[in-house]
Amino acid sequence: MACDRLVGVLIKAHKNPIQMQMDIARYSKLISPKDTGHNEQREAKLLERCPPSHEGKKLVDEPATILDASGAIIAWYLPDALTDTTQKEIREATNLLAPSLGKSVKVDGNWRTNQKWFKQGSENVGSTPGCINLSPAWFQQAHENLSDPEVSASLKGASSENILKAIARPAAIASTA
Repeated sequence: MACDRLVGVLIKAHKNPIQMQMDIARYSKLISPKDTGHNEQREAKLLERCPPSHEGKKLVDEPATILDASGAIIAWYLPDALTDTTQKEIREATNLLAPSLGKSVKVDGNWRTNQKWFKQGSENVGSTPGCINLSPAWFQQAHENLSDPEVSASLKGASSENILKAIARPAAIASTA
């Protein structure tokens, strides 16, 4: 049922394209990783070179794809694509990751883990902010001569088996998209 629902929403979105006049390839050549949106002068220059291509705002309240000027899909809007059960499973799995997520945020962390990029929600609202990678051997990719791939450090703890069991079904459903 969960996969059927996801596929149905994907089909509806694909049949409901919204064409923008923005050339995403041109825009992507003008920006860099240093463009954080906090430099007003830089943002003004980008707006001048690539003005918004819409006239006003458009409310999107049903599944849709957003296309750039060339017809390339640049975004999918997929409301209600995941069943309530799948969403609950994702929240429960995320809660199991809370200790690792909490430890990942550092005052002097790099661009992925710096505290200034994370906002702590109020008690009992939302998940613990943080950044971890669960990809097998991800951290080993930049190193030579490591014999056997290892699991992520986030999955080496006592609760790793519970985490893997909790994310298996939601991950399988999400990967169908």
